[in-house]
Parts: sequence; structure tokens; C-alpha cells
Amino acid sequence: MSSDFVVSARKYRPDSWEKVIGQDSITSTLKNSIASHKLGQAYLFCGPRGVGKTTCARIFAHKINEADGIKPEDLSFNIFELDAASNNSVDDIRELTAQVRIPPQIGSYNVYVIDEVHMLSANAFNAFLKTLEEPPAHAIFILATTEKHKILPTILSRCQIFDFHRISVPAIVKHLVQIAEKEDIKFEEEGLHIIGQKADGALRDALSIFDQMVSFSDGNLSYKSVIENLNVLDYDYYFRAADYILKEDISSSLVIFNDILKNGFDGHIFINGLAEHFRNLLVSKDEVTVSLLEVTDSIKKKYTEQCLEIDQNLIIQGLGVINNCDVGYRTSKNQRLLVELTLMQLCSLKYNEAEKKNSISLIPIGIEIPEPPKKISSPQRKEKTAMALTASAPLSNKENNNYVHATHGISLNGEIKKLEDEHQAKITEAARIAEVNDRKDDVLLDKLELNEVNAGWKEFTSFLGKSGKKNLFAVLSHTEPKINEKNEIIFPVRSETDESYFNDVRQDLTVFLKGKLAVTHLSLRSEGVTDSSGAAPERKFLSEVEILKKMTEQNPQLGKLKEMFDLDLK
Repeated sequence: MSSDFVVSARKYRPDSWEKVIGQDSITSTLKNSIASHKLGQAYLFCGPRGVGKTTCARIFAHKINEADGIKPEDLSFNIFELDAASNNSVDDIRELTAQVRIPPQIGSYNVYVIDEVHMLSANAFNAFLKTLEEPPAHAIFILATTEKHKILPTILSRCQIFDFHRISVPAIVKHLVQIAEKEDIKFEEEGLHIIGQKADGALRDALSIFDQMVSFSDGNLSYKSVIENLNVLDYDYYFRAADYILKEDISSSLVIFNDILKNGFDGHIFINGLAEHFRNLLVSKDEVTVSLLEVTDSIKKKYTEQCLEIDQNLIIQGLGVINNCDVGYRTSKNQRLLVELTLMQLCSLKYNEAEKKNSISLIPIGIEIPEPPKKISSPQRKEKTAMALTASAPLSNKENNNYVHATHGISLNGEIKKLEDEHQAKITEAARIAEVNDRKDDVLLDKLELNEVNAGWKEFTSFLGKSGKKNLFAVLSHTEPKINEKNEIIFPVRSETDESYFNDVRQDLTVFLKGKLAVTHLSLRSEGVTDSSGAAPERKFLSEVEILKKMTEQNPQLGKLKEMFDLDLK
């Protein structure tokens, strides 16, 4: 390396407003304030690292003193830069305050640039307040910081605040292309895009990486050399992984992840990249959001082609799965298994989506719901009920009671589906015989048998308990239904909570009982419990001791817990 080599971040630092990259709104505002001679006494430039805060401060300081006959290099004596990280005490601020009183030798203003101003101590901030609010007419302060939230509100209120934002990848790439052409460096635009993405919006970082890559590749910036040196996974890995996920190929997904680990990449890098890939697939599905892709045209084309093969809902679900892996990665004791499990879940998204389409009903397998007959007699109804129960009994005794569509009989479990097929013929035949016999009779059903209603009711509640619906099971099993003179089934409720639970299950229970009792019309409703006088029972408010006593009676383990830890009510 020659002795006169200067790093790109210094060599190509902007010296005019036109050369500032990606901060057009700020540069326009500062230019207009100079042109109109409306200058504030203090400015605060805040934003991420490497986006031009100090550069704009220096340009601003030079521009406000420009006049005919003054050489630009002479204006350097009007600019005073202070690093607040190493000059953060009250004594340092006192020295600055004393220096501010001295007027400029050339030009109209002295400009004081205080970098990393958030590093000043609280006492130093307080000592600086008066000078900042009412400085001499020839003094202008420019404060720069990356952490505005650490600055006292009293300081913020005395400054004009300019928020610098991160520089976009296309803007960084465009600037790097210009530098590469000036330096006669061969390059591939895909490689410069990787540098722009790695810089995370900081142009200074991008220029530092650019110098590093030029040295590594000996003046030939190729895509392959950039990803090799920056430890970046190739886009091809993510496109292949997404293809395997679409094909539900778990084996190939695990193999490609193993290859990534063999190449020395951490699993977290792969997960973060896969999340970015799914995000890019999502924004590629709409022409309005395609512009959000910060990639080259060739990579953008691949995204737009692959996104057509995957449903938007699956992409969103996949992002959720990947995000869960990202959140739990640091705390996982088996990180490789966590990533592999995530890949398995992603490959199973289509299967899970198809399974969700089979909406779960509360009608258990083995209960065929025939079309209710128009006319039926009581003996025939009993015969039909017995036949249906006999045919479905082997299924109802299974521990795994899955639920299916009442109208289609679609099973959600492979083993239960097999059992369902074995008994389907018997169930269908029983329903067909009962229906034929029912239609021969002209006598309308005029009465329900309470014992049959109770039997069907208990069978339904047992399925609720086995399916994990504990609250519904508790409400329905602890109260027996009644039949009034209007042939209505009445469910006594003691509270609004009981009625709410009952209403949630009323429709499924009605369909179930119609099939079990073989009736055409069935009315099922709730009714509040009353005392002998016909009024609702008066609510009794229990004390804490009475509540604890009742809870202990229902759960004796609670009493043992109270004695073990010597607990008491306060």
C-alpha cells in the first residue's frame, strides 16, 4: 500500500451540499436558512452512525462564513470541534464558555461542533444551559449525537433538531459504483448490494467494507468474493430452502441446513436470513410493495417468480414460525434441533392448513345424523335409537374421541378414520331402515322420553369432557335437563355464566339430540332456577373463610397445601 493512501470514507467525504448522500430534506432546509439569513443559535443533528451528521455540520460551518475574497481554507479557523466523550466535565464546559466570548478573526461566525454530546455529564449540561440559550451573536453551536433520548429536555428545547435517517441500499450502491469507476476497480453489482446491506444504512461503514473487499479481492469485487469474506449466506441457499418447504420435503431441508453448518455459518444467521427471505416473498406478491425489495434486478426476478408458488397465508404463518425460533434461539440448549424443528414445521404448513379447513364439530365419530322423519311413533323411535347406539358403541369407548363434520363425516385422525370406515356400513343401514319405517307411520311424535333425553345428554357431555372442554362439561353434567308440557327440553341455569356456556353449545347439542332421539323438531332452551314461590333464589355472598372451606371440600389437596406452608387468610 502506498504511503499516500487515504481511506475512502475520508477521501470521498462530501465538501458541498450536492455531494451529501440520502439527506436531501435536511440539506435543503439548511441551504434555505443560510440564503435567507435566518440562522439559529443552536442546532442538534441526531441519527445513526455514518449518515453525515458531522459532515453536514462542517459544510454548514463553512457556508455561513463564505464571502468574496475569503479563501475556503481560511474558514477552518472559524470551526471548533469538541469531542464530548472525552471532554464531558464541568471544567471543559467552562473553558468552552470562555472561548465563546472571543469573536472571529475572519468571517461573521464561530461555529462550535460538539460531537457525541449525550456523553456530557448532568452537571456539564446544566453549566452549558445559559450559554446555549443566549450565546454571543457571533457564536453558533452544532450538537451531534446518536442517542437523542439521553439529552436533557432543557437542552433539546433550546435547539433546532434535525433527524438524520439511514441511507437506503440503492443510494449506497450508486455511490459505491461511482467510487469504483473512479478508482478503476472491477465489480459486480450484486457484490456491492451485499456491501450496502451489510452497512445497515451507514455510508461510512459501507466505504470501510468497500476498502476491505478491494484489498481482499485484489481490485476485482465479485459477488462470490464479497459473500465469502463477509460471512454472508448466498441467496441460493434461501431459494432452495424455500423450494423444499413448498414441496414439503423435510429431508432435503435438513440436508441443506447441515451443509450451511458445515460451511461455518451459525444457525441463527440462517434463521434471520430465512425470515428476510419470507418477508421478501410477501412483499413480492404485490406490485405496490415490490419496490421495498433492496436487491438487484436479477434477484428481484427470482423473488417474483417464487412468490407465485406459495399462498400469502402460508407465508405469514411461516414468518410466525421463524420468529418463534428467532426469539427462543439464544435460550435454547439444543439450538440445532430448534432450527431443524422449525424447518419441519415449515414443511408441514400446507398439511396444517388443510387440516384447519376441516372445522371441528362437537358431533362425535360414529353418530350418523339421518334426515329427521316427518312422522314417527314412539316404539319405532326406541328401536331406531337402540340400533344407532349399538352400531356406534365401539367408537364411543375409544380414549381418543375426535370430532368430525356432522354432515360429511370427515375424520381428523388417521386411526379413527379407519375405525369409522369399519362401522359406517352398519350405521348407514340402521339409519336407512329406521327412516323407511318412520315414513310408513302417520302418527306424529307428541312426547319425549325423559330417560332417553338424559341418556343422550350424558353421552354428549362425556364427549365434552374427553375433548378437553372442562368448563362446558362441568356446567352440563352437574344439571339434568327437564321436559315441559310443550315438549320442550329445558336446561336449568343458576347464573349468567352457566347460560353463556349453554348458549355456546346449544346448536351442536340440538343437532346431536335430534339424531339420537330421531325427531323432526326439537326445542332446547335455558330457564333460570326459581324457588317454591316462583322467585329467583336470593344470592348469598360468602365470606373468605366460607369460600376457602368450600374450595377445600372440593379439593382436599388445598387443605394440605395450607397446612404445609402454614398459610392463613389476612
